[in-house]
Amino acid sequence: MAGIPDEPDPFRLFDLWMVDAKESEPNDPNAMAVATVGADGMPSIRMVLLKGADAEGFVFYTNYESRKGGELLGHPKAALLFHWKSLRRQVRVEGRVSQVSDEEADAYFASRPKQSQIGAWASQQSRPLDGRLELEKRVALYAAKFALGKVPRPPYWSGFRITPVAFEFWQDGAFRLHDRIRYTPEEATAGTNRSWRRQRLYP
Repeated sequence: MAGIPDEPDPFRLFDLWMVDAKESEPNDPNAMAVATVGADGMPSIRMVLLKGADAEGFVFYTNYESRKGGELLGHPKAALLFHWKSLRRQVRVEGRVSQVSDEEADAYFASRPKQSQIGAWASQQSRPLDGRLELEKRVALYAAKFALGKVPRPPYWSGFRITPVAFEFWQDGAFRLHDRIRYTPEEATAGTNRSWRRQRLYP
């Protein structure tokens, strides 16, 4: 497989690789690992689904009262990892975290299946659960409550946007001689008009 193309814009390169992933990955090409840091300084990581990507950053949605929600609100920096096994590629992203607007969160929540909307109300994410029956009872409770009409977005459920300060693209190579390119923003540029410095790394 060819090495990483000579592309000056990491967002453009990410978009091209995501198109390839959607064509080749059998499940969830938008899956990404999100690493956060807790108040005790310990890192934690989990898989989530990317729901938006543009020049402003990468967006996913969650319960703000979950472990990752609390960690991101308390320490608004994160690292992301996309791994596409079928393509033998990965992308690492490091960035600053901000909250999406209420309007953006409302629009995405409204697009979800109703059962997923009810699940957002029923799940006290990351907190202890006595048994599966307890969760099923909460699902039934909110299914009855919102049986008619639209399901409103829970006040504790919204999205985060990770605005990159660095990218690293990795392409598998023969004999472990992988292709790695790191992008960091030029200091003189800012916002969505940033230009990026490219640096090839030893594998």
